[in-house]
Amino acid sequence: MGSLSIAGLAVALWQWSVPRSPHTLVPSPWQSLLAILELAQKGLLTKYVIASLFRVTWGYVAALLLAVPVGTTLGLWRRGEAAINPVFQILRPISPLAWIPIAILWFGVGDSSAIFLIFLASFLPLTLTTVNAVHNIEEVHVRAGENFGLTKNELVKSVILPAILPQLIVGMRITLGIAWLVVVAAEMIAVNSGLGFLIIDARNAGNRYDLVVAGMILIGVIGVILDLLMRQLEKLPGVRWGYASE
Repeated sequence: MGSLSIAGLAVALWQWSVPRSPHTLVPSPWQSLLAILELAQKGLLTKYVIASLFRVTWGYVAALLLAVPVGTTLGLWRRGEAAINPVFQILRPISPLAWIPIAILWFGVGDSSAIFLIFLASFLPLTLTTVNAVHNIEEVHVRAGENFGLTKNELVKSVILPAILPQLIVGMRITLGIAWLVVVAAEMIAVNSGLGFLIIDARNAGNRYDLVVAGMILIGVIGVILDLLMRQLEKLPGVRWGYASE
C-alpha cells in the first residue's frame, strides 16, 4: 500500500503541475493514458513491447549462457583470470552505446545490432559476478568435494554452481536492468521498432509528447515487472543458502 500511495501522490503532483508548466507540450497523466490506448487500438502496443522483450531475451540469455561457464572457469583458474582480467577492466568502463556504430557496421540496422549491444552490456557484469562468487566460496566446501573423490565436472555441478547461485541471481537481476536500459537506447538508433523507437519516432513525427511519455511509462512498468520476476528466483528453496533443495 505504501508504494501505491507514493505512486498516486506522484500522479496527482504530475496532474497539478501540468497546467502550471510554461511548456504547453507536457502531457497530463490522462493524455498519456489515452496515448497508450491509442497504441493498443492501432496494434502497436503489443508489437513494440514484444520487439523490445525479444531483443532483451536473446541478448541477455546468450550472455548468461556464456558468462557463467567463463566466469566459473576463470574463478577456478587464477592464472587465466590474471591474464584476461586486464582486458575486462579496459572494456568494462566503455558504455555499450559506444559500440552502436560498430554494431551497425557489422550487423546493419535491425535486431542483430540491438541483440549484440545487449549481449555486450550483460556479458561483462555477469562474468565478473560469477568470478567474484567463485572466489567467495568457502575453501572447506571445495576440499570436502575433492575428498569425496568428485571429478572436476562433478565438483562444479554439485558444489561450485549451487554455492554461487545466490550471488549469481543478484548479479542477474542487476544485469537485466542494465540490458533493459540498453535496449531502449539502442532502439532509438539501430532499429525501427520497439519502445525506444516509439519515443524517438513520436518526438520526430509532429512532437507527439503524449506518445513519448506513454513510451516512458511502459518502459518503467515493464522494468518493474522484470525486476519482480527476477526477485522471485531469490525465493526458490535453497537459493538463500546457496544449495538447491532435494
